[in-house]
Amino acid sequence: MEARPDRPPDNATIPPAIAVVMGVSGSGKTLIGSALAARTGGRFIDGDHYHPAENIGRMRSGLPLGDEHRWKWLDAIAAEIAAVERGMLVVGCSALKRIYRDRLRRARPHVLFIHLDIGRATAAARVAARQDHFMPASLIGSQFADLEPPAPDERAMTLDAALDPAVLVELAARALLAMRDDVVPG
Repeated sequence: MEARPDRPPDNATIPPAIAVVMGVSGSGKTLIGSALAARTGGRFIDGDHYHPAENIGRMRSGLPLGDEHRWKWLDAIAAEIAAVERGMLVVGCSALKRIYRDRLRRARPHVLFIHLDIGRATAAARVAARQDHFMPASLIGSQFADLEPPAPDERAMTLDAALDPAVLVELAARALLAMRDDVVPG
């Protein structure tokens, strides 16, 4: 059957579109990521669910994670990214440093990173207001110390986390869908 230019290609030929909603704790990764997945018909995974028990215990105790604590966690998330064969996947993951994003990118080079940029005071207030979460507000400073915003050579966009969530989701959805369309085989 001949492809028609007015019809989208068969889903089997469309590579997966993957976004990582990133930023410090309290920036809105889960809220925006889950809404973005719903908006694009994708699946959402929360990176917090992939932390080993040792990492969770460390953070509950008020101790920040170092690089050595994050590798196993990032590898688990990268395995989920690599396993996607089609459709949309949105991941909520801090991805604070370039080396962390590079590690995730090894799973799929066309990952779009959506950085939710937020002020320290707002992030601390949001984290302090959470119920039943292992990340205490006392660790916000360590997250900002580790944060390396995406560089111009990365496939990334930065959004102001203070914007209305519906606006953030729409901006992110447009970028993710445009990225997917750019990598569809022609």
